[in-house]
Amino acid sequence: MRDLKAGKITQAVEELVRRASFILRKDVLFVMKKAYRAEKNIRSRNILKAILDNAEFARKENLAICQDTGMPVIFAYLGQDVRIRGDFKKAVNRGIASGYKKYSLRNSIVQDPLLRGKPVFSPCIIHTEIVPGNKLKLILLPKGFGCENKSRLKMFNPTAGINQIKEFIAGAVKDAGPDACPPYVVGVGIGGSADYSAVLAKEALLLDISKRPSKLEGLLLKMINKTGIGPMGLGGKTTALAVKVLTSPTHIAGLPVSVNISCHALRSAEVVL
Repeated sequence: MRDLKAGKITQAVEELVRRASFILRKDVLFVMKKAYRAEKNIRSRNILKAILDNAEFARKENLAICQDTGMPVIFAYLGQDVRIRGDFKKAVNRGIASGYKKYSLRNSIVQDPLLRGKPVFSPCIIHTEIVPGNKLKLILLPKGFGCENKSRLKMFNPTAGINQIKEFIAGAVKDAGPDACPPYVVGVGIGGSADYSAVLAKEALLLDISKRPSKLEGLLLKMINKTGIGPMGLGGKTTALAVKVLTSPTHIAGLPVSVNISCHALRSAEVVL
């Protein structure tokens, strides 16, 4: 059994806030540059160049990639041989709050979803999974709500065909149109339950988008890019940079499918303690 102090977790999360907010992921940059080179539409090409310039400026100047610094979501993969000394949830939220304040990021969290009230820096959403080993892996995904509001869930009949599912996923992107700042990365969760498919769709956004897509991911990406929405809705061949799919076993009577769309500023950072 390995002990891990809560204070170390807080420090690590604070640093994740900085990295996720200021530094666009390498895989996202790689695919964005590839899209820029391939884009023929002049207006769309200019938008992609502006996105790339913005990411470079944010990294050099330690400024937020986007003014919506998001709803912080933590994926915690906790080794079963780790013993945390202190309150894990409080440690994570202290790191979120101190990081957002330290780096002058927007306080976007309201404590009561109905009464609203004055926004603050935390709490964040925490998804925890127990895994083998004596390490703690933390991934921070700050999710802006321009794109989070375009999330979709459909409970298909188990007899639904793959074409119905593909149409639903592509339709979710068509419905989003230009509103969520394309080019998008589209996360898809298939299976599990209604709630778990939604978690899978968000977790899919953590996958390396520069890796070769599966057959389904490739077909979906082609369908989505044929819509012609393009970067910021100005047309062109790059409505989405990638589609990533995660699946899970499900009940014989159901087939949940969730879609979680990310804007072009797909931000995440991770650490292993």
